[in-house]
Amino acid sequence: MTGTFEPGTSAARSAPRSPAQGPRWAPGEQILWRYRDHAPAPELKGPVHICRPVTVVQDTDELLAVWMAPGTECVKPVLADGTSVHEEPLATRYTAPRTTVRSRWFGAGVLKLARPGDSWSVWLFWGPGWEFKNWYVNLEEPRSRWAGGVDSVDHFLDIAVHPDRSWTWLDEDEFAQAQRCGLMDREQADRVREAGRAAVEVIKEWGVPFSGGWEDWRPDPAWTIPALPHDWDGTPAHMTS
Repeated sequence: MTGTFEPGTSAARSAPRSPAQGPRWAPGEQILWRYRDHAPAPELKGPVHICRPVTVVQDTDELLAVWMAPGTECVKPVLADGTSVHEEPLATRYTAPRTTVRSRWFGAGVLKLARPGDSWSVWLFWGPGWEFKNWYVNLEEPRSRWAGGVDSVDHFLDIAVHPDRSWTWLDEDEFAQAQRCGLMDREQADRVREAGRAAVEVIKEWGVPFSGGWEDWRPDPAWTIPALPHDWDGTPAHMTS
């Protein structure tokens, strides 16, 4: 199946979701999927430091699905000297000066799925020949919608979900270091861990979106790769969850 996809249903239980608020997009529309850096206070918004142009696959009250194609020009954070963030020792990874650069997404594309209100999104990865590799649960702030896309804040902790439905916590060292550096306090860290446990329950029950058969989805061959706009880091006047 390509383009618009109607996922299957599952007997697994799924918590009721709040309907999506804000702009809605049709399949094939191109938007931005962005992450903001951590701000010094919860009421503030940090600058955008990750920006990925994507194509909308589906946008309903239950699920936003987008496709990031191979070769997409994105924005990512790097150290001030241009080297990869992950080359910096963990002890100083979140305190060393940073900047952002434009960079192409190489390798296979990524399908991103997010239910309104969930404190995580689910990404699907494939290898050569569309061999399915794994699901990846990215713990993050529930996405805020604006005219050009969605914004979130990454929460460091992640979960890998394998084709046999087994799962593994990822990046627990970075999650701990972020707390030591003051990027999140104990209360927020507890909320993130609680969100992770909620995601694990969905995995164990094989609920939405894991049960939807998305690993068999394919992009519409007529879709073009979205361009990265010059104002990729613009601050919208109004944003909604």
